[in-house]
Amino acid sequence: MGVSVTNLDATFQGAGQKAGIEIWHIENFHPVPIPESSYGKFYTADSYIILKTTALKSGALRHDIHYWLGKDTSQDEAGTAAVKTIELDAVLGGRAVQYHEVQSNETEKFLSYFKPCIIPQEGGVASGFKHAEAKEYKIRLFVCKGKHVVHVKEVLFARSSLNHDDIFILDTKSKIFQFSGVNSSIQERAKALEVVQYIRDTYHDGKCEVAAIEDGKLMADADTGEFWGLFGGFAPLPRKTTKRDTKSAVAIFSRLYRVEKGQPEPVDADSLTKDMLDTNRCYILDCGIEAFVWMGRNTSLDERKTASVAADELLHGLDRTKCHVVRLIEGFETVMFHKKFASWPQSTDVAAPEDGKGRVAALLKRQGINVKGLMKDSPPKEEPQPCIDCTGDLQVWRVNGQQKTLLPESDQSKFYTGDCFIFQYSYPGEDKEEYLIGTWFGKLSVEEDQISATSQASKMVESMKFLATQACIYEGFEPIQFLAIFQSLIVFKGGLSEGYKKFLAGKKLPDDTYSEDGIALFRVQGTGPDNMQAIQVVPVASSLNSSYCYILHSGSSVFTWYGNLTTSDDQDLAERQLDLIKPEMQSRLHKEGAESEQFWDILGGKSEYSSQKIERDNESDPHLFSCTFSNGDLKVVEIYNFNQDDLLTEDIFILDCLSDIYVWVGQLVENKNKKQALVIGEKFLQNDFLLEKLSQQAPIYIVFEGSEPTFFTRFFTWDSMKAAMHGDSFQRKLAIVKNGGTPTVVKPKRRTPYGGRSNTSEKPQRSRSLSSSPDRVRPRGRSPAFNALAANFENPNTRNLSTPPPMVRKVYPKSVTPDSTKLVSRSAAIEALTASFDKPLPARKVIIPSFTKGRASTDASKPSPEENSKPETIKEDVKEGDVEDDDGLPTYPYDRLKTTSTDLITVGIDVTKREAYLSSQEFTEKFGMNKDAFYKLPKWKQNKLKMTLQLF
Repeated sequence: MGVSVTNLDATFQGAGQKAGIEIWHIENFHPVPIPESSYGKFYTADSYIILKTTALKSGALRHDIHYWLGKDTSQDEAGTAAVKTIELDAVLGGRAVQYHEVQSNETEKFLSYFKPCIIPQEGGVASGFKHAEAKEYKIRLFVCKGKHVVHVKEVLFARSSLNHDDIFILDTKSKIFQFSGVNSSIQERAKALEVVQYIRDTYHDGKCEVAAIEDGKLMADADTGEFWGLFGGFAPLPRKTTKRDTKSAVAIFSRLYRVEKGQPEPVDADSLTKDMLDTNRCYILDCGIEAFVWMGRNTSLDERKTASVAADELLHGLDRTKCHVVRLIEGFETVMFHKKFASWPQSTDVAAPEDGKGRVAALLKRQGINVKGLMKDSPPKEEPQPCIDCTGDLQVWRVNGQQKTLLPESDQSKFYTGDCFIFQYSYPGEDKEEYLIGTWFGKLSVEEDQISATSQASKMVESMKFLATQACIYEGFEPIQFLAIFQSLIVFKGGLSEGYKKFLAGKKLPDDTYSEDGIALFRVQGTGPDNMQAIQVVPVASSLNSSYCYILHSGSSVFTWYGNLTTSDDQDLAERQLDLIKPEMQSRLHKEGAESEQFWDILGGKSEYSSQKIERDNESDPHLFSCTFSNGDLKVVEIYNFNQDDLLTEDIFILDCLSDIYVWVGQLVENKNKKQALVIGEKFLQNDFLLEKLSQQAPIYIVFEGSEPTFFTRFFTWDSMKAAMHGDSFQRKLAIVKNGGTPTVVKPKRRTPYGGRSNTSEKPQRSRSLSSSPDRVRPRGRSPAFNALAANFENPNTRNLSTPPPMVRKVYPKSVTPDSTKLVSRSAAIEALTASFDKPLPARKVIIPSFTKGRASTDASKPSPEENSKPETIKEDVKEGDVEDDDGLPTYPYDRLKTTSTDLITVGIDVTKREAYLSSQEFTEKFGMNKDAFYKLPKWKQNKLKMTLQLF
């Protein structure tokens, strides 16, 4: 692009050098910056240029430029804004995406910068209008539309403006009313309440009453009567008569125009391809509801300005002035533009991204303008952090057809590439025990085992009332959370399942399942003792890589091989893995280039091998999508500049991080759709809506509202109070608005134990380790004192003396009570618990306890925590042999209280406190402690023990 310094406005110097928003309004044909305190305030007679700069994880800066035109702005101001936008893009290096915004028809991306809404005010600066200064508060009526972002438009204050389909806000001096049309959705009502909050804070200093009016409720309450009184009394509303602007919404076939001498000339073609775009020209692509202006890299600044004017004139002549116009530079097209073409190559031969920016920087520097910061170096690559507590408890099952086998602790981290595994990890959360249940599929695992593993894992999640996060993980795509949980993962070749054996027999393939006495080569990788893996590879020289360490064994011979590009940390990991693979054997160290003949003989001779380290996709900048899934068809809408408030409890959302995706499921989503969450995630990977080349094996997390793990909430500014609220989206937002913008959650007091007082100031003591510090190397659950003690019992003859002690997984945590030695066996408890997953529940009346993450009922009709501190004492369904305990409650045998009983007690007891109806003797036998000690435990530990004993 030919750039002349005389064509660049010096006002834009230094723009776009850091993340954030910058705004200019047009005054006397020049851009004038406005103060940050005025961001979000727009006037109908003005034109504005808005620059949004986003810092990407790669270290680069992305620029989006919007020029917004008020409905009363002059043609001169509108033209100046369009031209100055192109100049600003040139200053930024000619790679920004430019958007044409028209008042009341803004794009969702633009509105997302100014959440919850913008409400343009009458008047302006350059037009000669004066900003209105009302002496008396003027009653205003607004119509709100939108489920994710809200388009707000002021309408005539009259009954005729109301209808049954939209949301209306009536702003008076002393009270703000929200009228919700009967046909409006819960989500639309909830979003409109954010506008109510904005109006109250902006125009009433936060001191104004709020009333919610429901369409069709007539005169049911004082607020409703007051609302209709402002319209002269209640009268039925007519059906909606306003029609949508079909001129702008009509769907037409995409048509391409080439700009020649300032005029658009149609380009005839049956289908659009990238080859039709010449880098020396500008084009207009008219798609009906939107239009694109494509500018080749070799076009001049004047040619780009001319093309922009030509696009505006073309749309004006077609009477589609509200059409969204997006201007793009070659090489920096949007995904939506790419999708308009039948074929678009993944890479194009265009100038390097920094070339244009560098030329502009040189020109500005000659003018004496400070260009420091215009060119930025990429920051050093950061290692991803697991963001999960690594002191929890792990159970792993191997899947064999419809059966699963619980693995002993010593084999929990030993996987086979031909098998499928299910894992359950429990760890302490903020106020309760958190659960992660997932599947791991080996590369050669058979479809039958994969389906069975998925089904069984889903049943486990469902049996826990969707309180657990579910994960689907494929070999070679393990996320950092998975690796941090397992710490020392070993993946062997072959498999042990019958399905895998049948697969080999059907294909007449040899069984190469790992044998301790055979030849095996392992590649060691990882970032530290808390994240290390040994992957068995084909035992040939070409499997070696100079960037890794390897372990080779054949019979009684063991070798460790260090590549020339490995570090001392890499070599330490190899020694640690050797302790796990061959703990009782000494190895012979080989450095690359100094191998013995025996080493090469075992590998079948020397051959060439790589030195390039295997790179995996890192997390990209996250994108949030709202999902609609029907009849196998998935439709998504991207939510720009998202936050926690965008997660509506009635919907399903997908958070796309490139390396993995999260499917967030709201509490009020129907159960049939909850069970489809994994299918929705798989469909999202298949469709690849952002054309990111998403892997079909990328990890999928299913996150249920109320049980969001830390590694999900890190993408938001998370408010746990909001996450603990009850009701639908509208009810929650209304409670926040009426409470002055603060979430209201009634947290239950700690249950008063039998025979003693509750100590509300006492907090449970727990050892937490987020495994986020690079210096942390201690094994899971081992304190320094425990390490010192354990060292006295380790046999030095069973490991390599030159290496650190092998990592030992934490055993089940003991109770803090004196009776902890009486706890039931963990293995027996696990077998009892998991056995219940495969058994159908007997037909019975189900009373669902109200247990969710940090939730307390806001229903005034329900008993208070103090009233509910002890179970009900209704004495019904008492059989012979049932007696009363010292607490005055009837007691029943354990076999009648556990949820899998065929003679289950369902009447006359509090089903959320089944354990309370055990006799004192049987309670102590089952829990290993008396009732007083049990009820002093943290709530999450109580629930965990109850779940283990099938009493929850």
